[in-house]
Amino acid sequence: MAGLINFEDEEEVKEYLDNLGVEFSFQCYKEKDPDGGLPADLKTAYNCFLKSCEKGGKKSIDACHNTGLLAHDGRGNDDEKPNALLARDYYSKACDGGFAPSCFNLSAIYLQGASGIPKDMNQALEYSLKACDLGHIWACANASRMYKLGDGVAKDDAKAETLKNRAKDLHKEQQAATRSLTFGE
Repeated sequence: MAGLINFEDEEEVKEYLDNLGVEFSFQCYKEKDPDGGLPADLKTAYNCFLKSCEKGGKKSIDACHNTGLLAHDGRGNDDEKPNALLARDYYSKACDGGFAPSCFNLSAIYLQGASGIPKDMNQALEYSLKACDLGHIWACANASRMYKLGDGVAKDDAKAETLKNRAKDLHKEQQAATRSLTFGE
């Protein structure tokens, strides 16, 4: 599997994937190594994501989100303890850059509260609405539920219904896009 793969050439990609499958199957079944000989070094990944996030640029938003994920569950830290405050800061950077999953994760932090971060339904709604506007299905559903129940916000059945319909529309769009995927697009 040495060398670069031309991912625009369907045959070359198929050959690459076939070889990859053989290698990982061998590692898993014959060598009894379920990781396929590729040990995860999440601390190194965390440091790389952190550098990219702090540097800015085209991929920094993704990197900030990934930094937040690793900080949130503690897998990137030396002490391996979750750090919700740090995760919140990196999710905020990615959310400000328009990354819907980070906005959704922020809403979840505020919905539930976390170590050092009190539950805040206003913030939860704000981030759910932002993620919904960015096309996150579950954020729309959460915001709809908050309005339906009056959970941290004035009860508003009309807004709840609008958000529920947005979630349904996004789900339909996602299903249609999944069905229409073809190689090379």
